[in-house]
Amino acid sequence: MSHRNKLKILNDPIYGFITIPDALIFDLIEHPYFQRLRRITQLGLTYLVYPGAYHTRFHHALGAMHLMGKAVRILRSKGHLITEEEEQAVNIAILLHDIGHGPFSHALENSIVPGIKHEKLSLEFMKALNQEFDGRLELAIQIFTNQYPKKFLHQLISSQLDMDRLDYLRRDCFYTGVSEGQVNSERLITMLNVADDQLVVDSKGIYSVEKFIVARRLMYWQVYLHKTVLSAEFLLIKILSRARAVYNEQMIIPSVLKRFIRENLPAEYSSLLPYYAQLDDYDIMSAIKEWQHHDDPVLSMLCKSLLKRKLLGAYISNTLPDHTLVQNIRECVASRYGIRHEDTAFLVFNEALTNNAYDPQRHRINLLYRDGSLQDIALAADQLNISALAQPVTKHFLFYPKECWPKG
Repeated sequence: MSHRNKLKILNDPIYGFITIPDALIFDLIEHPYFQRLRRITQLGLTYLVYPGAYHTRFHHALGAMHLMGKAVRILRSKGHLITEEEEQAVNIAILLHDIGHGPFSHALENSIVPGIKHEKLSLEFMKALNQEFDGRLELAIQIFTNQYPKKFLHQLISSQLDMDRLDYLRRDCFYTGVSEGQVNSERLITMLNVADDQLVVDSKGIYSVEKFIVARRLMYWQVYLHKTVLSAEFLLIKILSRARAVYNEQMIIPSVLKRFIRENLPAEYSSLLPYYAQLDDYDIMSAIKEWQHHDDPVLSMLCKSLLKRKLLGAYISNTLPDHTLVQNIRECVASRYGIRHEDTAFLVFNEALTNNAYDPQRHRINLLYRDGSLQDIALAADQLNISALAQPVTKHFLFYPKECWPKG
C-alpha cells in the first residue's frame, strides 16, 4: 500500500473529519494491539445507567490525537518550536496512551493484572511496538515517560489540562447525554501557551478553565462515580475475585481469560503482553454468562445480578458505615441465601472513593499574563471558588443486596 493511501480521513461524531497525519500512525492504528481498543468500552459498565455510553477506547484515542494536532498548531503559531519529528512523536504518544487498558477500562483496573496500572502496560505495549517498527517510537516513548527535554510535550499528554482529559470529558458528555459536563475544548486549546518549558493558559482563558474544572467535578459525581455505575463495576470486580477463589479445571472460561484467572501472574508483566493483548470485554461477558450456572452460589448470584441488572444497593455517607449495620446485613444475606458468613463479603462491602477535580500538587494550571507573570488558577479565579474544588472530597459507599436493608 502506498504512503498516499495511508492518509485516511475518519468521520468522528464529536469533531467531524479526523485526518490520520502520516503512514506510521496509520500502521499503528491498523495494528492488532490498537484494534483491540474497539472492543474495550470507554466507560466500563456505565451503559447500564446511561444507555448511550457504548463508546470505546478506540474512539477516545483517535479523538485525543486529533486534539493534539490542534494543540501543536496553536503552540507553533505562538512561536514555540515543535519539529516534525516531535509532532509525530507526541501524536503517537497520545494515540497509544490508553493502549494498556484492559476489559471495561477502569472498572477492572488492578483486577485482571493485580497491582499493575494501565499506564505501565501501555508503556510495555509501546516498547513492543517500537521493536516491531524498528525503533521509530523511541522519541514517543521518551515524551510519554517524561524523559524528553521539552517537558511541555509530556504535559500535553498527561497533566491537569491535557488532550486526554479534553477529549474524554467532551466525548463522555456526548455519549451519556449529561450536558453538565460540556467543555469548550476548541477554546481551551486556542488559549494554550508555553512558559518556562511548562504548559500554561493565556490569562484571557480563565473562565474556560474554570468551566473545565467545574465540568470535571460534575462528571465525576454524576457519571464516573454514580452510585449505580459503581454498584455494577464493583460487582464485576467481585465476580473475578470469586472466580479465582473457586477456580477448578472443569470451570468453563474463555481460553484467553483462563491464564489470568488460574495462574499466579509473573512479576515480569511484559511477558503477559501476547495474552493480555487478546483480552477484551467480550471475554469477560462470555465467562459471566457461563458462570451464572456455576454450582458455587455466590459466584452464580453475582453473575445473575449483573446480567439481569439486579444490582446491589448503595448507601452513601461521609463516614465509615456503622459496624453493627454491616454485620446485621451480612447475617441477613447469610440466612436468606444460605451462604457462609465469611462469603457475605462478596455481597456486602464498603468502598471509599475520592473526587478531586483539580489537584495542584500534581501539575498546576497556571495562567500567563501579558507581563509574563504566572498565577495558579485556584488563586486567580474570581467567579467560582476553584480553590474549594481543589480540596478532595471522600464519600463512603456501602454496597448490599437490597432485600437485606433493615426495614424502617
